[in-house]
Amino acid sequence: MRTRRLSLWKILLSLIFTLLLPTSLIAADSPSTSLAWGGMTMGVFGGLALFLLGMEQMTDSLKAAAGAQMQTILAKLTSNRISGALVGALVTAVIQSSSVTTVLVVGFVSAGLMSLGQSIGVIMGANIGTTITAQIIAFKITKLALAFIAVGFACLFLSRREKLKQYGGVLLGLGLVFFGMNVMSEAMYPLRSYAPFLDLMVRMENPLLGILVGGLFTALVQSSSATTGIVIVMASQGFISLPAGIALALGANIGTCVTALLASVGKPRPAQRAAVVHVIFNVGGVLIWLGFVDQLAQLTQLLSPQHAELTGLARKAAETPRQIANANTLFNVANTLLFISFTPALGRLVTWLVPEPEELAEQAIIKPKYLDDLLLDTPSAALNLVRMEIGRLGQQIELMMAMSRQALESRSMEMYREIEKADDAADILHAEILSYLSRVGKRELTGAEAQEYFQLSQATDTLESIGDVLETDLSDLGLKMIRRNLQPSESFLLILSTLHEEVYQALEAAVRAIVDNDQRAAQEVIALRSVVNQVVEAAFRRKSESLATSGLERLETLQVEFEVTDKLKQIYSLTKRIARLNLPQQV
Repeated sequence: MRTRRLSLWKILLSLIFTLLLPTSLIAADSPSTSLAWGGMTMGVFGGLALFLLGMEQMTDSLKAAAGAQMQTILAKLTSNRISGALVGALVTAVIQSSSVTTVLVVGFVSAGLMSLGQSIGVIMGANIGTTITAQIIAFKITKLALAFIAVGFACLFLSRREKLKQYGGVLLGLGLVFFGMNVMSEAMYPLRSYAPFLDLMVRMENPLLGILVGGLFTALVQSSSATTGIVIVMASQGFISLPAGIALALGANIGTCVTALLASVGKPRPAQRAAVVHVIFNVGGVLIWLGFVDQLAQLTQLLSPQHAELTGLARKAAETPRQIANANTLFNVANTLLFISFTPALGRLVTWLVPEPEELAEQAIIKPKYLDDLLLDTPSAALNLVRMEIGRLGQQIELMMAMSRQALESRSMEMYREIEKADDAADILHAEILSYLSRVGKRELTGAEAQEYFQLSQATDTLESIGDVLETDLSDLGLKMIRRNLQPSESFLLILSTLHEEVYQALEAAVRAIVDNDQRAAQEVIALRSVVNQVVEAAFRRKSESLATSGLERLETLQVEFEVTDKLKQIYSLTKRIARLNLPQQV
């Protein structure tokens, strides 16, 4: 697995652009009909690459810093539509990507961690949260870009503290965003005097054309923040009017739906419905405002700072970026307030649009319920899904344990066949969990996530080992007693019942410890050690006493009784191994 740090190609790309691009942006300092298209193209696309790289780095670092808290907030604080919208706005403001929030929501719905009703509010709020990016960009602090890059780089690569590295990654990403904007802005400067380009920007004032261009570009780069940022950069040069900027921002809201739709392909119906909610909300909101772009522009101008001391192009370049950012925020806030009252109706609509499929004739023995590839890029959330799936594996092993006791007491060969089937199901879950963990391990993990990864891997393997003891060893011993007509004594059955009960309690506590990350449950497992040892010692004493008084015909029965006791003790030892994974030090 990889620790969370920039990969080599990102470092090289950042340094190359940082060192070379400023010297390559030689276009034209004065009006000219002949533009240096090569230098300008390199500047625009190089700046865009830096911008997108910075957005990715900033989002990844923020997800690492707030990952665990983010999933807790999403899962627990979305009890109603209002809180869901607030949580969606908060989480998106933190991770700076409505696409990431929506993909997380689709993943949570797919895993059964969130209902469709809860997801609707979060999706609506996510659109508000993503406007924070535009607001940050609209503040003209690009002069601090290189300072952010330098400080962020130093924190990321010189600090030994995990949190400081993550915050350094945020600063580095933010610096790259601003630096990329600055590079694009300088590269576009000569276009101020290029009439064909200015005519094209005027055509963007047509709402339909602006929405189409904004939607297509956002679908391509899969980031509405990137589209809005570029629009603000162009506005800062005076290329784009406020109505044109609003139209492009509206298109970005439609284009960002592509990410959620792609994420829902092949997923359960609830996840697909969550993605459809995102599409309906964003597209519906744009259609509502399509005829009111001019009114939205006028309202935004009233609410935004004015620069009366400037005139002409200079005033337009100074005022329009902030106005576009404010219009984007107003649009998304108004849409959320408008649609949030219709959450139940929206839920019924998408349920009708995406109905449940007909049941298939044949079903698999068992399949994972919680594991979802959508959350692999958020390791803290993915590891939480693994815990929940381990809970299902643990329940399967507990079922085998109860069946083993019943089969031994009732001497039922049919029950042993059921244990074999249950173990097949446990083996499937075990393989699926390990496969999912393998994919998680290929992501960039923090130190805490790497430790959790190891813990969950060990717990999964140990539970599977308990299943093997139950299905292979104990079942073989039980079948041997049936086939050879070996009759255990009443005293042994009494000891066995007590031992089985104690070991079962230990197994339950061990599963609870790993699933809930519960140290108290882990301590319960360890505390049962003295009781289990006493019962095992009692069984051994009974065997010793029986050897002295029994005939040869009882020796085989006594040996089987001894082996059954030993296997149960082995299971208890395995539960202790799981419990110790959740304790700060070996007990």
